[in-house]
Amino acid sequence: MFGRGKTSTGSRIETVIGPQTVLEGDISFSGGLHVDGKVKGNINAESGSKAVLTVSEQGRIEGDVRVPNLVLNGAVQGNVYASERVELASHAKVAGNLYYSLIEMAMGAEVNGNLVHEDPQRRADDVKRQRKSVEETGIRVEEPGIGVEEPGIKAVK
Repeated sequence: MFGRGKTSTGSRIETVIGPQTVLEGDISFSGGLHVDGKVKGNINAESGSKAVLTVSEQGRIEGDVRVPNLVLNGAVQGNVYASERVELASHAKVAGNLYYSLIEMAMGAEVNGNLVHEDPQRRADDVKRQRKSVEETGIRVEEPGIGVEEPGIKAVK
């Protein structure tokens, strides 16, 4: 479980937030991000990337997380949106809703919120339906990056 005997998601760790570091502000990244310290802000992976966020047992995030792949053994206070895979290790704690496509959860992990399974194909179909409905009104729309942002559309005048 948790990495033993499995194939990697393909991203290596490119950025480390050390155990004595407190970072205040939002983070956008691609590739691999490892958090041993504390982040006060939202963490977002680039749309369409195969990014991996790893949070160690000492790691803490106060904000929403939007990534394709998450390996969590620390704490997140906020909602988590993982479009591909979530691994919750034994010390993982999520105080918020967890939106996932595939989840692996060890004994001892906690989610204090809702677990919401989201099928990526269904979400893509929902966005297309919403887009068609809005375009019929004559408003141009921009489609968000499927899988990292919340499903829906953004109207642009």
